Amino acid sequence: MKRALSMLTALVTIGAGLTAGAPAAQAAGSCSGTITYSQVQSSGLGELVIYYNSSNGGTNSACFYHRGAAYGKSAPTFVQIYRCAERSGEGAHCTRSGGADTNSGDFSYYAGPVAVTGTANYCVEAVGYIGWAGQRHQIYSRRQGC
Repeated sequence: MKRALSMLTALVTIGAGLTAGAPAAQAAGSCSGTITYSQVQSSGLGELVIYYNSSNGGTNSACFYHRGAAYGKSAPTFVQIYRCAERSGEGAHCTRSGGADTNSGDFSYYAGPVAVTGTANYCVEAVGYIGWAGQRHQIYSRRQGC
C-alpha cells in the first residue's frame, strides 16, 4: 500500500510539472457574439463580420463569408483581425497594437474564426478577401468597436 501511494504521488507530481510547463492556450475565437461590424463586398461575393464578447478582457473575432456566386465554391479566402492602439475614432485608420490572428486557405464557405483578446475599451480592425475570377475582392473594416 505504501509503495502504491508513493508511486501515485510521483505520477501526480510529474503530471503537475508537465502541466505547469505547458504554454498557455490562446483564446479560441468563434464567429458568434454581438455583431459590431458587417459589410458585404461591393461585388456581393464576400462579407466581413466582426463579433464581440466580454470574455478574456474583451474578445473580438472575425470571419469572412462567401456570398452570392462564391457561396459553396472553393476559392482563396483570407481573414485577419488585430487590436488597435486607439480607443476611439471609429472608421479611421488603425495603428496596430500587438499581434494579429490570421486564417487563409481555399475555403468554400468562410475563412476564420480569428480572434484577439484584451480588446475592451480598444478599437479593432479586420480585413478579409476572396480571390475570384483572377481578382481579389477585399474589405477593410478600419477601426471598429471603439
